[in-house]
Amino acid sequence: MTGANAEQIAASPEAVAARLAASRYLADDSLATAIFLAIRLGKPLLLEGAPGVGKTEAAKAVGELLGRELVRLQCYEGIDAAHALYEWNYQRQLLAIRHAGEHEIDIYDDRFLIARPLLQVLRAPEQRVLLVDEIDRSDHEFDALLLEFLSDFQISIPERGTIRAATQPIVILTSNRTRELAEALRRRCVYHWIGYPDAAREAEIIMLRAGDVAEATARAVASAVQQIRARPLAKPPGIAEAVEWANAATVLEKGGSPWPQAFRRAIGVLIKDEEDLSTIAPEIGQIVEEAMG
Repeated sequence: MTGANAEQIAASPEAVAARLAASRYLADDSLATAIFLAIRLGKPLLLEGAPGVGKTEAAKAVGELLGRELVRLQCYEGIDAAHALYEWNYQRQLLAIRHAGEHEIDIYDDRFLIARPLLQVLRAPEQRVLLVDEIDRSDHEFDALLLEFLSDFQISIPERGTIRAATQPIVILTSNRTRELAEALRRRCVYHWIGYPDAAREAEIIMLRAGDVAEATARAVASAVQQIRARPLAKPPGIAEAVEWANAATVLEKGGSPWPQAFRRAIGVLIKDEEDLSTIAPEIGQIVEEAMG
């Protein structure tokens, strides 16, 4: 990362936190420090945490604060080089050969190369941030492929040679920790665990990200969500669901529903699992009343 603007952005963890807040992402000191160190040390950033704590949103905010396009590689079981690195457009190659006649044609020209996320970032590292999202959904073979990429920030295309990044890219990996990642991959990264925020911080996030939600509503939602997450749920609600619940309850209240009823009627915005809904539904009235007052 070069240039006066970049140095100003990463001048300190406090500067990073302030820039993230301007992008409507509230980061505590430990997360801001991890982002600062990853940028300054030129190391990938590995963010782990339960689903819904804001890992992907953190990566989006980093891209925004750096003024770079976020290139997202969504991982899944069986992901391979063709989806992560590059592949050739065989159909266009065949068409070009048919229309070339007796003329020579380079079927390995750039126009036939489909750049996937890793290659896209290598080509313009100063303009892009790479997000490898939910890497734990992939398999160990992909860990090895990614480790090779992160070692030298280059890839080899047999027909074209080696493509290297002109400058070191910013890379952020996220994991829900459904499986253990390769130790070699972990050692290469700056690591940070993102947990659920406390009620006060979550209320701040709701007020920052929700549309037209009063402070009292945000605090009530944050308090209620803290209680709900303490239950043995299959899918505890994330921060985004808390924001949506506050918005939904506000919309219902403006339509004439009193507050306790508005929260209860909007519960499907917060809880999105049938068994969890059955667990919480009988208690939601008491939870909301306690949260409101």
